[in-house]
Amino acid sequence: MTKSVANLALVGFCILQVMSLLLPQANARAFLVFGDSLVDNGNNDFLATTARADNYPYGIDFPTHRPTGRFSNGLNIPDLISEHLGQESPMPYLSPMLKKEKLLVGANFASAGIGILNDTGIQFLNIIRITKQLEYFEQYKLRVSGLVGEEEMNRLVNGALVLITLGGNDFVNNYYLVPFSARSRQFSLPDYVVFIISEYRKVLRKMYDLGARRVLVTGTGPMGCVPAELAQRSRNGECATELQRAASLFNPQLVQMITELNNEVGSSAFIAANTQQMHMDFISDPQAYGGLLWTRAVQWDRAMHTIIKSLPKQRSLCLLGSFSPIRKSK
Repeated sequence: MTKSVANLALVGFCILQVMSLLLPQANARAFLVFGDSLVDNGNNDFLATTARADNYPYGIDFPTHRPTGRFSNGLNIPDLISEHLGQESPMPYLSPMLKKEKLLVGANFASAGIGILNDTGIQFLNIIRITKQLEYFEQYKLRVSGLVGEEEMNRLVNGALVLITLGGNDFVNNYYLVPFSARSRQFSLPDYVVFIISEYRKVLRKMYDLGARRVLVTGTGPMGCVPAELAQRSRNGECATELQRAASLFNPQLVQMITELNNEVGSSAFIAANTQQMHMDFISDPQAYGGLLWTRAVQWDRAMHTIIKSLPKQRSLCLLGSFSPIRKSK
């Protein structure tokens, strides 16, 4: 995948840790997904946008071996969580197949290319920005209410598992998209991080006000280490310093904001997943993750090729694509 697509967070290998956070609450009836390409499972295929995953090699390890709109070679993060919850993955909200009982499983509102800010990803034209995703969430509630009644709808939404993945695009497809971007002229990097964290807080608070009570919020991965950035910014394989600095500023402030927001609402409604630390732990001690294979990715125009160093007890393979993670099917 080229730089024109989606979030830089490298969280593919983190999925087992994420699910370990979710499994204690595995009785959630519905699963609601918000965010960008890391969790989009096909909404952009219904839009006139350049941020699409509708051609080879996407889907090569999916059960159908065909592109599905997921920015992955196979299953993506919501699929894997659903798999561990023992239920089907929620359908894209724009899919005409999402109706009747399928609504009770949940919905995926995510759209590749979006960020916390509405001016992030403007080069992709028609994508579902986070404000629109929340509007669709309200619409979803009305549809479910019409199906099972308002009281049961509220119970379903309050008990739903919610995943939101945002932030990376606000750096790579906004602040650092071009030299002297509008946002980089408006803000220093530290001030920009403070700004987008404050905007993210509004998003999460709106989500809470709409009934979400079990929300997993992922931070950004080590953005400067993804293959696309290594190819464009690195001479000797070192990670891009400015993007690494951005991640190191963003993630701690995200955790702090979530702590403050939980105090404000009087519950632990939001859980922060430190995907950058998970990733660095994996890099520094891959043998501790014996069920995984570590790969060094090589960027090649929308395709994903790797040089693989295997570890014992191979069960699952996490490959790093140009931006989004890819996963080998079992």
